[in-house]
Amino acid sequence: MESGDESRPVVLITGCAQGGIGHALAREFTEKGCRVVATSLLLSTMMDLEQDSRFVVKELDVQSEQNVNKVVSEVIDKFGRIDVLVNNAGVQCVGPLAEIPFVAMENTFNTNVYGTMRMIQAVVPHMVSKKKGKIVNVGSVTVLAPGPWAGVYTATKAAIHALTDTFRLELRPFGIDVVNVVPGGIRTNIANTAVANLNKMPELKLYKPYEEAIIERAFISQRMKPIPAETFAKDIVAAVLKKNPPAWFSSGRHSTLMAIMYYMPLWLKDFIQNQVFMKKK
Repeated sequence: MESGDESRPVVLITGCAQGGIGHALAREFTEKGCRVVATSLLLSTMMDLEQDSRFVVKELDVQSEQNVNKVVSEVIDKFGRIDVLVNNAGVQCVGPLAEIPFVAMENTFNTNVYGTMRMIQAVVPHMVSKKKGKIVNVGSVTVLAPGPWAGVYTATKAAIHALTDTFRLELRPFGIDVVNVVPGGIRTNIANTAVANLNKMPELKLYKPYEEAIIERAFISQRMKPIPAETFAKDIVAAVLKKNPPAWFSSGRHSTLMAIMYYMPLWLKDFIQNQVFMKKK
């Protein structure tokens, strides 16, 4: 271990596949002098990080409690601590709620919600023993104004927001800061993944006339002039590394607009959502 390494924060990040937020966060935390453990379901999605000696790269399936505990133990054994946990791993799920197969819903909740819970429950006992630590959960601005075709994904992120608020209160007595990061439109690969998952589902029946609108919903965050993931990462890392990080941090295209929509009357919110998303062929 190089001289001075002991003082450098250890950051464990989930969902670091190239082209996503986690990948950009891994690079930015490293640029700021942190020791980063970048994880993803497959090493092949992080080949550039694996070839960079500044990173520790590990395969991690957040749906597996055994795998989560194994990786967390390995990181603590190697570095002696975990200072920052970033729960970024997540999957998109697009489709009408009345027709989405339960297996797709379960996979989305198991990754986005229970995966986050597994990571936190694995890391918290260690952070409590050190009487310090930071947990960063990645939510979504869609929670502020839920619309059609992404109900399952939005529900998982709403759960993350609620859990984060509770964790912030419950972990404060132990010196652990909890931050809810709420991305707006960020340039990532999430739309391609969403459409790939949609194509695996049974053909639409009731909502066949809305198929084009549903596919368009998958790509909307990538067609609204999203900010680069690298720009978003700089903002987030700067906020998280503060001595007293904010409880809520939102950034990205239309994040302010979505915050305004949160306070709109429901009839107006519904009118806007209908005009944007409820178009038939």
